[in-house]
Amino acid sequence: MRIVGGLRRPGPDSGPGQLDNDVPTESTRIALMVVYKPLGNTGLTVSELSIGGATLGNVYGEIEADQAIDAVRVAIDNGLNFVDTSPYYGDTLSERRLGEALQDGYRSKVVLGTKAGRYGGGEEDGFDYSYERIIRSWAESSDRLQTDYFDLYQLHDVEFVRQEQIRDHAWPAMVKLREQGKVGHIGITGYPVRHLARLAAELDPAPETILTYCHYNLMNSSFNDLLLPTAREMGIGVINASVTHMGILTGDGAEDWHPAPSEVHEVGRKVCDYARSHGASITDVALQFALAHPYITTTCVGMKSVDEVAQNLETLGKELDSELLAGIEEIVAPIKNLNWRQGFPDYYDPGSVPRRHQAS
Repeated sequence: MRIVGGLRRPGPDSGPGQLDNDVPTESTRIALMVVYKPLGNTGLTVSELSIGGATLGNVYGEIEADQAIDAVRVAIDNGLNFVDTSPYYGDTLSERRLGEALQDGYRSKVVLGTKAGRYGGGEEDGFDYSYERIIRSWAESSDRLQTDYFDLYQLHDVEFVRQEQIRDHAWPAMVKLREQGKVGHIGITGYPVRHLARLAAELDPAPETILTYCHYNLMNSSFNDLLLPTAREMGIGVINASVTHMGILTGDGAEDWHPAPSEVHEVGRKVCDYARSHGASITDVALQFALAHPYITTTCVGMKSVDEVAQNLETLGKELDSELLAGIEEIVAPIKNLNWRQGFPDYYDPGSVPRRHQAS
């Protein structure tokens, strides 16, 4: 399939180049400049731009079910073949909506990833990394997603549980599910990237993928120093998320719950104003910047509507304005790589500061 003259709309025979996961192993440009890359050593090949599931769970504002499903299907029909979700997003709403979206033949057209270990509730009671809960979580997610197989299964936000619990209980459950053929590949996700690197080096067998967020974008590139060397050495596939720094780099700004310190929000507003004054969309610039990373396999982006799908697809293949980027980097410099504290204190990234709404 080649796309000419706008988006391809959902239909019974439509799909991303009729991929059905039969994508060339080398990076290949088709359709609207969609690039497909190997996901580490998994043998999976995924689109460089992919579908983030948090938006489907109303995490970034409420959207209607039909709107969410249409956005997912149009994204798939236009070449995006990786989608990531979690039972945590919207207290299972994201998985349920995605399960509906993947009916009518769409499941076979995507590499499907979901997670276990983090659920509804707060940071004190929203986690369960016991062996039994991980196994049960797979069954629950399977029902919601209406499939008996996940291409990728990940432990969600591993910084909120002791490394020993992951190693001795949760990770063996993940390995068991892979041995049983219920999942194809297993990985870990989280915020503090130094901790992700240390955990990846300790686990046996090693995780096949790592998903990290807010650590490679216009405001923070600490991924390069704290995680990239380990990922490259171990051949781990990297999934990047939150190119807008979880909504800070958008015209509407971030949600009230956003944990970044106030000074990060302030700089984000200045960056948005600067891009606007130069006739540029800051979300387009943020996506272009993230996609240019030479090692990261795919960047997950939440898309609320068909229009947002179209905007992101139109960004693919465009050159990043070097002068505009230089101006943005100058604005960001005072808070560049400023990480907030999340999880156990000994897992914090170097130089982390208290979160907004949190006392020192």
